Amino acid sequence: QVQLMESGGGLVQPGGSLTLSCVASRSVRSVMISGWYRQPPGKQRERVATFTYGISPNYADSVQGRFTISHDKDTLYLQMDNLKPEDTAVYYCYGKLWNENDSWGRGTEVTVSS
Repeated sequence: QVQLMESGGGLVQPGGSLTLSCVASRSVRSVMISGWYRQPPGKQRERVATFTYGISPNYADSVQGRFTISHDKDTLYLQMDNLKPEDTAVYYCYGKLWNENDSWGRGTEVTVSS
């Protein structure tokens, strides 16, 4: 199992930007599926953006063109631009090794409000 710890959440105004970070216990390139999910208040958890072995980013339609996923060695990043109130959620770092169960970070809260 890969250990994950995300950070960087907070309060931001609509149209603003925020960058989340996730420190993993191993190289992101060695994780089969890695990236970010989020859970808005009162809604189900949804995929935001993921990598396959650190390449081929895949974005949810709702964040396409506004969010950018990247990584550097053991750290995942989610750059969020032009934030909207509907982006308000708890954001979770995610990792899946090919032969193990899902791994989740504790979550970091992002609130977009004026």
